[in-house]
Amino acid sequence: MAKTVLITGTSSGYGKAIAELFVKRGWNVVATMRAPKPDILSGPLERLKIIALDVTRPDTIRQAIAAAIEAFGSIDVWINNAGIGMASAVEITPDSAIREVFETNTFGIFNACREIIPQMRKQGHGVIVNVTSSVTIGVMPLVAIYAASKFAVEGYSESLSYELEQFGIKVRLVEPGYAPTTNFTANGGPRMQGLIPQDYASFAQAAFARMANYPTAFCTEAEVADAAFAAATDTGRRLRFPAGADTKMLAQLRWSTSEDIYLDRMREMFVPETF
Repeated sequence: MAKTVLITGTSSGYGKAIAELFVKRGWNVVATMRAPKPDILSGPLERLKIIALDVTRPDTIRQAIAAAIEAFGSIDVWINNAGIGMASAVEITPDSAIREVFETNTFGIFNACREIIPQMRKQGHGVIVNVTSSVTIGVMPLVAIYAASKFAVEGYSESLSYELEQFGIKVRLVEPGYAPTTNFTANGGPRMQGLIPQDYASFAQAAFARMANYPTAFCTEAEVADAAFAAATDTGRRLRFPAGADTKMLAQLRWSTSEDIYLDRMREMFVPETF
C-alpha cells in the first residue's frame, strides 16, 4: 500500500518540487496551500489531493488532516515547508513585520506539529520534516529576523526528535540553500518595503551583490526535493539533511574550521570590504 505525505506550501518553489517528486515516486500526496490551484500539480487523481491549509490557522490544519485521512487512511509523513522571507535592517523593522515572519516560519510549524503529533502517536509511526534554511548554518547580513525564525525551528526540532522517539515518530530537518529560481524573494518584496533605510542603502546594495556572486553553485529545487525525500524515508536517527552545494559549503566552513576562520571567511563572502 502506498504511503501518504502531506506537504505545506506547495503552490511554488521547494514545496511544489517536493510534491512532484513524491508523486513520481508512487506516494499518495496531499499538497496544501493557502489558496488551492487545482491544476498546479499533475499526477494520478487517485493519489493526489490538493487542499487548503494556512499554517497560521489551526482550524485549517485540522481540516486538512481530516481530509487526508478520509482520502488515504493515514498520514505517514508531514513536511512543514511553508515559509516567508524578509531582509531588513533590525533597527527599523516593526513588530508587525517580525510577527508576520514568526507566525508563518515558526509558530506555523508549532501549530502543525501540535495537530499532527496526536494522530501519528495513535497510529504508532510517522515522520515530521521541518524545512529551515542554510541561514541556520551560515548567517548573512540583513536577515536577522528571518534567521531567528529559522534558528528557533532548529532547536525545537532537535528537542522534539528526542521527545517523540518513544512513539515511533521521527523528526527531521531539511536545510535548503538559496534557489534564485523560486518566488521566495519576490514574495517577500511587499513586507520588506522601506525596511532598508538610507543609512544602510549602500551597504545593502553591496552585500546583496556579493550574495548574488556566490562562491558555489546555488541550491536547486530538485536538490531540496531529493533531501526532503531522503529525510522522509531514512531509517536511521539522522536529524539534518542539508540541500545544495551552498549549504554544504557553509556546513563545512562552520563545523570544520575554527570560529575565527569561519567568521573571517563569512565576512569575505558577504560583508563589503569598504564597510
